[in-house]
Amino acid sequence: MKDNTHFAYQAVYSYLSRLIDEVQNGTQTRLPSLRHLSQSLKVSISTVQYAYCLLEKEGRICSVPKSGYFALPVVSGQEACDSHDLLETLYANVRRPGMFVLSHDEPTLLLSLENPLLMLERELLRHYPRQPNPSFQPFGEMELRKVLAARYTRSTEQHWHPGNVYIGADLRGVLRIVLEALGLRGGTVLVESPCSWTVLRLLQSFDIRVIEMPMDRHGYVDLEWVERTLAQESIGLALLPSILSNAHGSLKPQDNLRELAERLNQQGIWVLENDRHGELCFEPATYHLRDWINPERLLVFSAFDKIIGPEAPYGYLLCKHFGSELQRHFLTRSFCLPPIRQKAIARLYSSGRIDQHISGLRHLLGERMVQLSDLLHEHTAQSLHFKRPAGGAAIWVECLRPVDMRRVFERLVKQQIFIVPGEMFSLQGLHQQNLRISFALDWSRDIGHALGRLDDALCQERL
Repeated sequence: MKDNTHFAYQAVYSYLSRLIDEVQNGTQTRLPSLRHLSQSLKVSISTVQYAYCLLEKEGRICSVPKSGYFALPVVSGQEACDSHDLLETLYANVRRPGMFVLSHDEPTLLLSLENPLLMLERELLRHYPRQPNPSFQPFGEMELRKVLAARYTRSTEQHWHPGNVYIGADLRGVLRIVLEALGLRGGTVLVESPCSWTVLRLLQSFDIRVIEMPMDRHGYVDLEWVERTLAQESIGLALLPSILSNAHGSLKPQDNLRELAERLNQQGIWVLENDRHGELCFEPATYHLRDWINPERLLVFSAFDKIIGPEAPYGYLLCKHFGSELQRHFLTRSFCLPPIRQKAIARLYSSGRIDQHISGLRHLLGERMVQLSDLLHEHTAQSLHFKRPAGGAAIWVECLRPVDMRRVFERLVKQQIFIVPGEMFSLQGLHQQNLRISFALDWSRDIGHALGRLDDALCQERL
């Protein structure tokens, strides 16, 4: 297999897909290492890593720290529903043929920039032919780092330099580096609840004690609870959204967010701002958590996939005052990312194409949110309550009467309808009466019919 094709990762992806199908035996099966596949298929390690990243995102494989990648067993029907691990059950069922997924968090399903990205990459390949020994840039392509530094700079007081920016293979890889660099293994981290299950499971893998900060449906944090918790606990890191709650889609009230930042500053706590949904507010945000956090204790992370699409899976990190330790860990991980694709992403930013796209994506998300809200009122008004989000790609709903949500999930799976129960967004058993329902859906499907089935299942599983 040649690595000078435009999209070698697609061939690697196809090879791994066939391999996974062949080795399925009802248990987790270890897959070849990045280095082994790189040598046997004659492609770069980064190409193999990207293909693995896509498969992991699809839930077909999982990565185990210090052990490698494993194919997840494909189960179906009652066997899938009988699993005691909800995450394993979710992964098993979302891959079943014909499944209608109501709980995506993929805004670019409605509008992506993947085609312009790939076209620009082809054009750049003509101008930047592959070098036999390209220079190794462990922190990412400088052109992209410059663009991101400029994008996050707001004033002479709130500015960033390219040297403050680090590009990683994916979001999880960047988060692992932060946890390792801050020495948080076995420590304590504060998160907002509900919180992404990807983040929660990663924290678990580091044996981190997670404290979940409650938030009401309007986005307010209980500041008295925060004060008590900060006084009683030795917290190594607060991992919080920038402006938009990742699950709720609620906009963080400015005064409440500023006061939260002041309390974190007083305790000298490192803050890792999650900016993945920061540009998906229906009305562009004028403030963010980072505006009030002590810059000497601030890290910001995000990724490109929520804006561009899965062809741009890279994660990135901004940090001013922890450079040497971060550089050491990035060098240890030895990310070898395709420079041309990074250049292509940078050109999308510098040309203004990203801003134009974000404007269109926000508008479309807003329209679909209204449509889904109307359908929810029509089909589930007697079962669910919700507040319209201020951004993002999903509506966070709450059951009006207690239900057994796992039984609801199982009942719907048998009808080939897939939901994500709210308990997935907590490690402490919270949100068991909640669901996340996406409006970034295939709107050619009969969404009203699926919501009607959801309403029936909720009624049948009331406690």
